[in-house]
Amino acid sequence: MSEIRLLIVDDHPLFRCGVCQLVEMDPDMVIAGEAANGAEAVEAANTLDLDLILMDMNMARMDGLEALRQMRSNGVDTRIVMFTVSDADDDVVAALRAGADGYLLKDMEPEDLLDRIKEAAGGKLVISPQLAAILAGIVSTGRAAPTDALSSLTSRELNILRALARGMSNKMIARRLDITEGTVKVHVKNLLRKLGLRSRVEAAVWAVNQGEL
Repeated sequence: MSEIRLLIVDDHPLFRCGVCQLVEMDPDMVIAGEAANGAEAVEAANTLDLDLILMDMNMARMDGLEALRQMRSNGVDTRIVMFTVSDADDDVVAALRAGADGYLLKDMEPEDLLDRIKEAAGGKLVISPQLAAILAGIVSTGRAAPTDALSSLTSRELNILRALARGMSNKMIARRLDITEGTVKVHVKNLLRKLGLRSRVEAAVWAVNQGEL
């Protein structure tokens, strides 16, 4: 297995340095780059070969949420995990709806952080245990897909929805179905439109709530 290449994004140099030192102690990971704000992170995401971006929420110049939105709008498919002190429900929901692959709090144990990074890089949705209850509310009133929505999906879209529910990335789905990542992105966009949902996380949570998936 190749090393997990990480971009660390935080506006506090001392904290950023500490995370980098922690990551570099693990032989399975390597620091590919650092960024001090969201704008630098967006630029780095477009130029570096990355497996995962670990990014703070509250930063000057451009915050993590806006950077996340811009990355996803730019077609960045790298796994992105928010790493922050904010445990506000609105922040968690906004990040996951914008396409984050995880939401971790900075008070976690160092060893747990390394484990969660590996899980996220492997395609899982990671979230601090004390925030898990918020996941159930992501598909809120008025955002749930119609009960007959499954029948509107093609067999390929249904297979991809099931893969999303298992936390698989576009790259993993493409490899499993023997299609290109670009084709996966098109199918994800179409199934979100049909389900009336805004993000792959919403789709995954909705799919899990449908017992047959």
